[in-house]
Amino acid sequence: MTAGGGNLIGSELNRNKRSPQCGAAPIEIAEQRKMSDREKCQAAYQEMYRAMIAKDIPALSAVLDDSFVLVHMTGMRQPKAAFLKAVANGTLNYSSAEHDSMDVTVQGNTATLIGKSRVHAAVFGGGWHTWRLEQDLRLVRRNERWLITLAEASTYGYQLYSIRSA
Repeated sequence: MTAGGGNLIGSELNRNKRSPQCGAAPIEIAEQRKMSDREKCQAAYQEMYRAMIAKDIPALSAVLDDSFVLVHMTGMRQPKAAFLKAVANGTLNYSSAEHDSMDVTVQGNTATLIGKSRVHAAVFGGGWHTWRLEQDLRLVRRNERWLITLAEASTYGYQLYSIRSA
């Protein structure tokens, strides 16, 4: 946990492959049974970031449903296979994520999670920046596991300024 109450996941914590909330490995089904559905959805979100940072493609694949699509801020739609390839080959690079909030709504076997995280990343050949990323996720419960089917990325917390003439 950071001083502000967020969870820091990043290279400094991944040296030991541990983070405050994500643990050393993907959340196992036995561990998930002890958690509420809300906590399981939050764990899936945290595991997604942990795996992206570590470039742990098998773990990332395991938390994403086969139907997964990432909708980037630009509107580009990236299916699961293309997303995994982009993380693996360095097109999408992540070094840390500090989670500010994770709001979950569960309805039966589906859920939504709106996660707000400060993510240090270099994507599509650009430089390293810390982004205030909001991920609007859709999840589905399959065999007692919550899997992410859709992630829509946007930003949050930026002030828009207008210039007025006198």
